[in-house]
Amino acid sequence: MPSNKDLMQRDLQVLWHPCTQMKDHETLPLIPVQRGEGIWLYDFDGKRYMDAVSSWWVNLFGHANPRINDRIKAQLDKLEHVILAGFSHEPVIELSERLVQITPPGLNRCFYADNGSSGIEVALKMSFHYWLNQGNDKKTKFVTLGNSYHGETLAALAVGDVDLYKKTYEPLLMTTYTAPSPDCYHREAGESWEDYSLRQFAAMEKLLAEKHEEISAVIVEPLIQCAGTMRMYHPIYLTKLREACDRYNVHLIADEIAVGFGRTGTLFACEQADIVPDFLCLSKGLTAGYLPLCAVLTHDRIYQGFYDEYDTLRGFLHSHSYTGNPLACAAALATLDIFEQDDVINRNQKLIQKMAAVTAPFADHPHVAEVRQTGMVLAIEMVKDKASKTPYPWQERRGLKVYQHGLDNEAMLRPLGSVVYFMPPYIITEEQIEHLAKVAWEGIEIATAD
Repeated sequence: MPSNKDLMQRDLQVLWHPCTQMKDHETLPLIPVQRGEGIWLYDFDGKRYMDAVSSWWVNLFGHANPRINDRIKAQLDKLEHVILAGFSHEPVIELSERLVQITPPGLNRCFYADNGSSGIEVALKMSFHYWLNQGNDKKTKFVTLGNSYHGETLAALAVGDVDLYKKTYEPLLMTTYTAPSPDCYHREAGESWEDYSLRQFAAMEKLLAEKHEEISAVIVEPLIQCAGTMRMYHPIYLTKLREACDRYNVHLIADEIAVGFGRTGTLFACEQADIVPDFLCLSKGLTAGYLPLCAVLTHDRIYQGFYDEYDTLRGFLHSHSYTGNPLACAAALATLDIFEQDDVINRNQKLIQKMAAVTAPFADHPHVAEVRQTGMVLAIEMVKDKASKTPYPWQERRGLKVYQHGLDNEAMLRPLGSVVYFMPPYIITEEQIEHLAKVAWEGIEIATAD
């Protein structure tokens, strides 16, 4: 069997890895994974790593989950793929029926794409095209939140606001409006999450009041801005936003690609604000991390805006080769089965409480500005100065030290800058949460020692 070193050398001859400065791997070892089992990843040298970040937030029920494996294997013997234009298949029909049942009421049409960024493109195009079909060619702009992230394709980047990903490509991007984030990290001393989120909504209200005639849609990540260092806000912001979008005749796009399927403590984050968006984008956990798939759900008013004779050219002519892939749909169906049969959302409440309990002492660390949590997502923000929340210079890469310590102690923690976070698969045990907290504390002590 090859070793880690053998495979790393072969890899670095031919691969270009995502979200990576490849020169780092001159000193930072790449880790080839031989297999996964449950929460664990195993390399070729016999070491194991707890997947504390769910392999980029996709894995819900562990690696090589036998129930999902069996569903995919059964589908593989029937149909691996078929064009979804003019043809259909049972898994995509069943999946659509079940998504309509479990998502906020009224979202009764499913359009499929290959991944999250592609799904965002679908929602943006569909929103603009709807208004165009209504004879309104003025609604060409989108509103996004400060510090938001919606993917890496050009339109998705345009409606994001994290400079690390966006700034280089700005000359290629469409112009958008940006409203201040409701991110509660910046609240005043003694101010509640709810009060701060309400205060931040005033700027969004003003923007919609002034520019609604040219705004097609507002796009948000409900409750957690994940790639924006796991910043969080109160559901009241979504409630007020839904009311304002209705009042100003603007669509609301909810990007639940990262936060859907139980991450925020409810099946969908929008439930906590009791709202129904015009477009709901789902991916990542949709297939429990097995295969690429994205579903964009919308309601009949949008669907009817495209429903006409062919020669009107009002149809939505958007497609991906692997749209509604049967194998991916099979994985998604198995995922929904596990949610239903195992009462996952209720069972997760104990894990949520455990994560809060074991990380409570971090709040007193001299270099931790905040410990924040929404459901099964918990973030610990390291800072240079606690009182002023002065951040460490990004060039110091403090989070990298936590990552390296984690790898030496059976934990794959991949911080976002100076923010250490847990977003584990739902099969994690309370003992394993304790281990993650211990490793994270040690890593933060090392990272902030000088």
